[in-house]
Amino acid sequence: MGEAYFYHLTQSPSDVALRVLLGKSLQAGWRVAVRGRSDAVLDRLDEALWLQPPDSFLPHGRAGGPHDAVQPVLLTTGDAGNDPSCLVSVEGAAVAPEEVTRMDRVMVLFDGHDEGALQTAREQWKALTAAGCAAKYWSEASGRWEMKAESKRD
Repeated sequence: MGEAYFYHLTQSPSDVALRVLLGKSLQAGWRVAVRGRSDAVLDRLDEALWLQPPDSFLPHGRAGGPHDAVQPVLLTTGDAGNDPSCLVSVEGAAVAPEEVTRMDRVMVLFDGHDEGALQTAREQWKALTAAGCAAKYWSEASGRWEMKAESKRD
């Protein structure tokens, strides 16, 4: 039974934070789905993961290709076709309580400078914790990541 980690981005751009979290997820042996709400955002993340930093490569693909099932990281706007152990939600993409309980980890990344993103993250936190999911809220406001709140599993 997994947990939902909420990452309140105030210092790091989303593509930089995502790259770090994906690297740690792959090191843990997890297959990951990155779920967004729009192709435009996933296109931007796809390009950033291919190009930055220039001396490294993070293996990934976009959903809808012939090799979705074997992708270590799959960028998608819907359900993941790579049987993930970890789901990363960007730009307020939906996360169901069943996904939190089924996966090892769910991560919700949200822009701390966007009031709409903050509101969506608050609503997701309330919905997931009300459903009995364990959740942790992480903030980088101090310049380093610190856990600021925790809701234990019911």
